[in-house]
Amino acid sequence: MKKLLSLMIALCLMAMPLTGLAQEEKVVNILSWYGYIDDVTLTEFEEDTGIKVIWSPMESIDDMLTKMTQGASGYDLIITSDYSLDILRQAGLLQKLDKSLLPNYENLNPQYLSQYYDPENEYVIPHVAGCPLIIYDPEAVPFEITSYEDLWRPELADSVVVMDSARILLGITLKTMGYGMNETDPDLLKQAQEKMMSLYPNILAFGDLESVTAMETKEASVGFMFTPFVYMVKSLYPDYQVVYPTEGLGYGIDGYVIPSNAENVENAHALLNYMMQPAIAARNAEAQMYMCVNQAATGYLSSQYVNDPVMNVDPELVAQAEFILNVGETETLYNELYTTFKLQ
Repeated sequence: MKKLLSLMIALCLMAMPLTGLAQEEKVVNILSWYGYIDDVTLTEFEEDTGIKVIWSPMESIDDMLTKMTQGASGYDLIITSDYSLDILRQAGLLQKLDKSLLPNYENLNPQYLSQYYDPENEYVIPHVAGCPLIIYDPEAVPFEITSYEDLWRPELADSVVVMDSARILLGITLKTMGYGMNETDPDLLKQAQEKMMSLYPNILAFGDLESVTAMETKEASVGFMFTPFVYMVKSLYPDYQVVYPTEGLGYGIDGYVIPSNAENVENAHALLNYMMQPAIAARNAEAQMYMCVNQAATGYLSSQYVNDPVMNVDPELVAQAEFILNVGETETLYNELYTTFKLQ
């Protein structure tokens, strides 16, 4: 009996630390593109808070939306783009923020708050922002580029690189026609596709890294790219010209949200509050090469970043810029027209 009792006590003592560790382990599960918070920040957050970050890479926004609308669970934070934030909110898949757990919220720049996807600032913490822009080599282009329309000029045959995006490329084509980027009239969209067809001979390559590579090697002289990739090229070639197209800018904000079925809500708030610290926000913005959404972070940003025209876009231009919105079933038509364009 004594041996049996001793064995039972020993087993209990062995089990107690394991149970304690399981109860004390704190985690936050993030669903987003891999690397969308830099590794140094994540490591420091874990060390400072004792909360382990588990990162689930997001293949695409469409994949994320499919998962969430079909009842996926296990995520405490999602970092995604504005129109998908709106879809998640309208579908009732998000929970409201607890501002009492977010004392650093006051550091955010109001310019990035009260947007269409969260007009009352109840659900979203902005992460980064950006404007797709044109950049070009003035020594290789025989005229000054000022607009999207200039991308169609015959002098640019086989020398333009562009992002691979149905909504944005059709969107800027619509803007050259005097319309907005979110039109839903099928006839109008087909007219835009017809005009876009004549842009094809000027396009050397599609894609983000493909565009940067072609600009680096000077195979291409003009790029229409997202903020980080324009910034990369401008860093390599300071004499290249950055263009804010006269037809008006496109614009995007990515943000954090907490799913309605999140299990580690306090831990999610802890990470959000951590990311809104000025020094952390500055580091993250520079690491991601997007606009910084934290007004208290200015003193922590490098002079190169602050003075760069890619990051220092006139607030008035940004205020007039156009978001890509959720156009419902018309999204399918955009994709079909764009696929036909690329396969010509």
